[in-house]
Amino acid sequence: MTQPRRGWLAALTAAMLWAATPVIAQAQSLIRDTEIEMIIRQGADPILEASGLEPDDVTIMLIADPTLNAFATQGQRMGFHTGLILEADTPNEFLGVLAHEAGHLSGGHTIRGDLQRAGMRPFLLTMGLGVLAALAGAPDAAAALIGSSTYFGTLGALRYSRSQEAAADQAAVSALEASGVSGRGLVEFFENFRYQEVFSEERRFPFFRSHPLSSDRIFNLRRRVQEQSHYDMVDSEEALFQHRVMQAKLYAFLNPPANTLQRYPSSDISYEARYARAIAAYRASHIDDAILQIDALLEEHPDNPFLWELRGQVLFEAGRPAEAEPAHRRSVELMPEAGLLRLNLAQAIIALDDRSRMEEAIAELHRSLAYERDNPFAYLLMSQAYGALGEDGMARLAQAEYHFSIREMDEAQRSAVFARSRLEAGSVPYRRAVDIILATGATFEDIEELDRTTAQNAEQEFQ
Repeated sequence: MTQPRRGWLAALTAAMLWAATPVIAQAQSLIRDTEIEMIIRQGADPILEASGLEPDDVTIMLIADPTLNAFATQGQRMGFHTGLILEADTPNEFLGVLAHEAGHLSGGHTIRGDLQRAGMRPFLLTMGLGVLAALAGAPDAAAALIGSSTYFGTLGALRYSRSQEAAADQAAVSALEASGVSGRGLVEFFENFRYQEVFSEERRFPFFRSHPLSSDRIFNLRRRVQEQSHYDMVDSEEALFQHRVMQAKLYAFLNPPANTLQRYPSSDISYEARYARAIAAYRASHIDDAILQIDALLEEHPDNPFLWELRGQVLFEAGRPAEAEPAHRRSVELMPEAGLLRLNLAQAIIALDDRSRMEEAIAELHRSLAYERDNPFAYLLMSQAYGALGEDGMARLAQAEYHFSIREMDEAQRSAVFARSRLEAGSVPYRRAVDIILATGATFEDIEELDRTTAQNAEQEFQ
């Protein structure tokens, strides 16, 4: 059902509520989680470097999708479906697949279909794994934040040739060996799904539709891997533990609580099982029980920033921001360079609706952006905070930054023109607004006309 158009501040408020509401994804969504990203990066960065890539230049995307798939594409981007992570029995298997995708990147393999034309929209659904789908009743906010149907629709066009697959296999083995990791996991991963070879195209997992599998390929890969000096290396106990934690967290957030309790019954007293059950309680809206379980874990692990983050998330999404703020602040103290954790803290402060603390929230958002410059959601929060302070120009500049970051150039231009009309001429924010206007395709000659039309319309909408 179509809803009436709302003002920009109301839309941003709806976006805040949406982003804080845990809903199971009905379609593919990009998700962010600091803990999982850290676990993946610990194993990935040495392999990326051994592949001849600069780890900081490679974007690793986590996609909420139960199917088994992974891909590499232009702009040094790699994507992994959560289904693949949950199917990987060991860290070594997952790192083998990652090394294979790194081989595609280092080999400069092209991707067939429309993906190159569609490009990659740098949006994200952030604030932990609870942010997975749009809240019913805020379709405009959801559309603004997701805007990814073109991107996800083109994932089906991913295809690599058999020669590219063989080259990526060989590159993966070399990179794994150079980084001191066994290639056995990659072979075992392919062996586990060897039956896919006989399936029709429609019945295969997406990964094996885009990465053709054959007995000859597995044979050649196994022979090469067995020749490597690190073939008998095994995952460390710490790596195995972190892998189990990652899988438990993903499973608990992406599946119904009843399924989580079945997979991680109360008889399982491991850390990862207790972690999963705490998440299940939260997702079942048993807030007090979830807090009790999280606090029990915190008694044993008081310096774990991700437990504090989860505590803050549960309380925030239960409508208790005053209680959530200390938990998010503690997570930031324990991991000050994590941009998403600072984003959580800023969001909790903004939700207190205390005008005197908006500057504090804005400062946290600037710190967050120092670590994650391409985080559109931070600009949405910043726009809301500046709006609460009555700083219309800065609020619209932050909105322009948001639209620019997700490549919505017309909206970015309109917001920047309005911001420019409200900012002090020659100031840094004023110059940034002009930069955005010019970067969206306008010329200096166009700016005068834009001032007369777009800014006037924007002011009417703002009122």
